[in-house]
Order: sequence, then structure tokens, then C-alpha cells
Amino acid sequence: MKSFRPVLMAAVMSLSLSAMAQPQPMSAPPPPPHADISVRTIRVEGTGEVKAQPDEAYLDLAVETEGANVKAASEENARRMEKVLAALSSAGLTKRDLQTRNYNVYPTYTPPTPDGAEPKVKGYRVSNMVTAHVTDLSKVGSLLDKALTAGANRVDSVRFGLTREEAAQGEALRQAVARARQSAQVLAAALNVKLGAVLDASTVTEPPRFFPMNRAYEMAADSRAAATPIVPEEQTLQAKVTLVFAIESGR
Repeated sequence: MKSFRPVLMAAVMSLSLSAMAQPQPMSAPPPPPHADISVRTIRVEGTGEVKAQPDEAYLDLAVETEGANVKAASEENARRMEKVLAALSSAGLTKRDLQTRNYNVYPTYTPPTPDGAEPKVKGYRVSNMVTAHVTDLSKVGSLLDKALTAGANRVDSVRFGLTREEAAQGEALRQAVARARQSAQVLAAALNVKLGAVLDASTVTEPPRFFPMNRAYEMAADSRAAATPIVPEEQTLQAKVTLVFAIESGR
């Protein structure tokens, strides 16, 4: 009588291997964690502003000349600028106080004609600008007059500044933080919650607001003997902060 044991064992092994080859069902992913609502915050902003009297000034003075060619215009410009620099030096400014800001040479053209012909080059214009740094603000008006008398024919701007800007900027930042904290305390009291620690802080500082004078002072010294009156503008520095406070639980 034939034995069927090997055949049965082979069938069982085949079924086992087939079952192992079948893809197993994936377990369900764990539920996402719940948002932590226990950390509640108050976000506030504050602005600080400091006004300070300037203690330095920058005068943008220029000599502008024209000539039939570049050589003639540039030589005349150099001659007049040397006189301007000499006048400023004799008034007490040093070489470190005087700096060339830009130097330009460009052609000038004839006016357009009714027949629409192309304008022609009639000459050249040379412009040389020097910035003078002044720390004695009482001399600003007289320095402008001396420069104009010596040959400068353009005053682009008179700018005032602060030599210790960091100190004023720091005070503006302290004011901004104090005002932001005060706003947070008012909000916490109105919401009947207890203010916690500062979780985040960021700041934006703004440079001083300059008020450059316009070009109304050009050629002013040619028609008056008295010094040009100059009144320095107050400098305004601002700082803005954003604070995020935690709200303590248990109240």
C-alpha cells in the first residue's frame, strides 16, 4: 500500500509559503498628537523714539564749470575747486574733513531745431562735489559763505548727524521694550490671566531722520555780507520691538 505522507507534507509546506508571500495588512497609523494648547501667549509691539540735538554736519559743495572742450572745462573746474578747498582749510577744516564725493564730465548740446535735426555737442560740463565734515555747528553758515565766495556754485545739501548715535538708539530701544511690556500687562489684566516669561523678542531699529536742506542756498553768499544763518534740525531715532509673553496657568 502506497504512503501519502510525503505528498501531504509537501502540500502543507506549499500552503505555508503561499500564506507568507501574501501581503500582510498594514496596521493603522497612530493618531496625530493633539496640539499643545497649554502654552498660551500674548504678542505685543512697542515703539520708542528719542530726539537729540545733532553735533556734526556734512556739507555737500560742488563746483560746476562749462567749456568748449573737456580740457578747458576741467582746468577751470580744478582752478576754482582749489580755491574752495583752500578757503575751507583756512577756516579750520583738515584734509580728513574734506572728501571728494563724485566727479562728472558730460557733454552739453545745442537746443533742438524746428526741422528736427540732431542736436550737436556745443561743449562740456564738469562737476566736482566735495563733502565737508563739520563738528562745530556754529561754523556751518560761515563755511557755506566762504565756499560760495571762493568759487563753489552749488550746495546740494546740508546734513546733520550724531557722533554717538548708538547711545540714543539704545535709549529708544529701552523705551520700546518698556512700552511693549506695559501693553502686555494691560492685556493680561483685561483678560484676567497672569503674564509669564518672555518667549521671543525681535526688534527693528530705524536710522536718524535727516532733513537735508534744499538748494535754496546756492549763490547766497554773493549777495549778502552777513553769515548765512543755519539752524540744525533735531535728529529723531526710532526703535520697534515685538515681544511674545507666555500666559501662566492657574489663575
